[in-house]
Amino acid sequence: MNLAKPMSALFSDTHPKMEALQIQLWRQASATRKMQMLAQLNASARTLALTGLRARHPQASEVELRRRLAGLLLGEEAARKVYGEISDAAVAPNSKSNTQCMA
Repeated sequence: MNLAKPMSALFSDTHPKMEALQIQLWRQASATRKMQMLAQLNASARTLALTGLRARHPQASEVELRRRLAGLLLGEEAARKVYGEISDAAVAPNSKSNTQCMA
């Protein structure tokens, strides 16, 4: 007997049969495949975040953008402790702590 509860609609713009099929495929995916999907989603989220940062800070160096990304991902306080101030990232692009800012 299958006691699994049916999931409620995830997406209002997706036909319920297609959504059910997608959920079934997710459930059948191996743990490795699920981790691959998660890694792809994380990479996409970082790309989108960096794109938004570039749009808001068009003059920022790549180092400064990565520092700003660290602020978004880690929280500003933790990013400041790990990577220093944003102004330091903009002024000292070759410093060890800022070149390693690959959050």
